[in-house]
Amino acid sequence: MLELSTSTWAITIGLIVVLLAVDLLLAALRPHRVGFKEAAAWSVFYVLVAIGFGLWFMSQYGGDFGAQYFAGYIVEKSLSVDNLFVFVIIMTTFAVPEEHQHKVLTFGIVLALIMRALFIALGATLLSLFSFMFLIFGLLLLYTAVQLFRHRDEDPDVENNVIVKTARRVLPVSEEYVGGKLTARIDGRKVVTPLFVVLVAIGGVDLLFALDSIPAVFGVTDEAYIVFAANAFALLGLRALFFLVKGLLDRLVYLSAGLAIILAFIGVKLILHWAHVDINKSIPEVSTPVSLAVIIGILVIVVVASLLKTRNDPTVTAHAGSLHGQRRTTDE
Repeated sequence: MLELSTSTWAITIGLIVVLLAVDLLLAALRPHRVGFKEAAAWSVFYVLVAIGFGLWFMSQYGGDFGAQYFAGYIVEKSLSVDNLFVFVIIMTTFAVPEEHQHKVLTFGIVLALIMRALFIALGATLLSLFSFMFLIFGLLLLYTAVQLFRHRDEDPDVENNVIVKTARRVLPVSEEYVGGKLTARIDGRKVVTPLFVVLVAIGGVDLLFALDSIPAVFGVTDEAYIVFAANAFALLGLRALFFLVKGLLDRLVYLSAGLAIILAFIGVKLILHWAHVDINKSIPEVSTPVSLAVIIGILVIVVVASLLKTRNDPTVTAHAGSLHGQRRTTDE
């Protein structure tokens, strides 16, 4: 079991808060269109920070815990790419000006971190108290994998999201963006801007993704600290990654199918762990090195196959995938 001091938790959280503060200050003080070079530089920086943390963690707590961190980080990073699809859809649906997309993404990441921290605490508590939660988490991931694979060629319907529809119904929303403000006073009336609704949409999406990503990373480690660190460092690079690869996302046509397979694999891994603990010790478990190899292998196959497919057929477009099929209406 991983034994950590309070100071280690404090330093880790402090580092994450500092990185977030830098992002928030950049978004607030200098709203601008983020170019490719800037996005690439920030992406490399966040990846190096995550790798550096992993190497330090491995040197301090051993290779097994280090492997669990890197496996968790890769799982969260791959799932976060699917987040990017939805972020692109949200930005397009609400026509967010490019100079404000940086701010929206940064606030969205803060919301995601807060929600995931709560889910991590809840998940760790449940797993420590009830071993059958491994079975529940495994079944949840299998269900998610099946649904995502079934609807891999669809996109989520942001406008009909229940959280977004509720926000539009109960709050007065202005027609136009008012600079980078979340609220404004128009004709003497206090209103929220579309930018506020965008944040609500991203927060709702982050909540849904947390429901799947937290059980997924608990599938490679049951240490709450590693789960939190893997999530945090994967999400910190999400803002820069959005601007770096949003033009390439359309080419990752097999990403949703690949993520579905990864989630199914981790779901099976969790169920085997539950069976090993609660039913019979002779039932085999999947080791962390095997998990890491399988996840990396699937991602490599997905990327290569996607690029080959789009090169041979440029008309093919990738989709984020959806857990629920789009409602189809017919004219009567």
